[in-house]
Amino acid sequence: MTVSLEQLRRCSVAVDLGAARTRVYLKRFGVIVDAPSAVAVNTRSGALIAVGAPAERMVGRTPEHIRVVRPVAGGTVVDIDMARRMLRALLGDRLRRAWRRRPTLRAAVCVPHGAEPLARRAAVETLTGLGARRVELVDGLIAAAVGSGLPVTEPEATMIVLCGASTSHTAVLSLGSIVAAETVPVGGEVIDRAVVQHLRSHHELLLPGQAVHPLHLAMSVAPAGRSEAEVYGRDVTTGRFRTVSVDTDDVRAALRPPLTSLVDAIRGVLRQCQPDLVADLADRGITLVGGSAALPGLDTMLRQATGMPVRVAEQPAVCAVEGLGAMLEGRVRPLHRDPLGR
Repeated sequence: MTVSLEQLRRCSVAVDLGAARTRVYLKRFGVIVDAPSAVAVNTRSGALIAVGAPAERMVGRTPEHIRVVRPVAGGTVVDIDMARRMLRALLGDRLRRAWRRRPTLRAAVCVPHGAEPLARRAAVETLTGLGARRVELVDGLIAAAVGSGLPVTEPEATMIVLCGASTSHTAVLSLGSIVAAETVPVGGEVIDRAVVQHLRSHHELLLPGQAVHPLHLAMSVAPAGRSEAEVYGRDVTTGRFRTVSVDTDDVRAALRPPLTSLVDAIRGVLRQCQPDLVADLADRGITLVGGSAALPGLDTMLRQATGMPVRVAEQPAVCAVEGLGAMLEGRVRPLHRDPLGR
């Protein structure tokens, strides 16, 4: 990263554009927007029908002329125009008027680790189209590490796993820089698809998307052993609605194959590190952040696979935007060097 802490302290707004949710942090006010990254648009007129949570509820329920668009995929803006319209609607009139009154307004935005130049440019153009005169790009891994309370400026190794909607990033940080990192195409959406496929194969049940998260909740509160959860869906053969009892242990077993690549990525990052760094991690362990970090059993599986302590951040979903906010507010002080690697 070429941006410094001094440049970030001049910013007034921080934005975390995620595939699942969009979050906006306003200096001295905190997080003012936390909404799903979804837009419902009328394909005939081009008019916006709904944005955020109302648009997300329309998924799978819209007529032919209404389409639900997700302008962000894998932390990268894939539809700049829709992303701008979504942010305009989420920010509200008062903030946008204040934005226009400040011609030197600066904004900071998270970008995925290793993002291509085109992805970085899309993030910049999205915010400049809303009125920002300068946009600072911050690596999402560093922002999430700061937001989770890790001592990123210390000469000690810290390991973070950022579990997103479509991808997961694993990295070891020391002295504010990323020592080693890997990215795998495994996230909350991939895990949800594994659950849906398991129920279709073993119970002949087509599970609606909104029923996956209650099943996750049942898995989180159910103890290890033969515990069951009630799920509903459409029968594959008859097409009729029915409810079945699902063994949560079987569902946990179905999640292991997609998570294997995440375990392999963690091991690959550890192999790239010096022995002194690995020794630090043996005590501090791995910190899980991101919207999918709270998946039931994920921390236990990683603990068993790596033999290292694993903890989930206190508020894993908002670590990245809170880390950006801490940088904007000047709550991050460099010890030996700039925490953004300059």
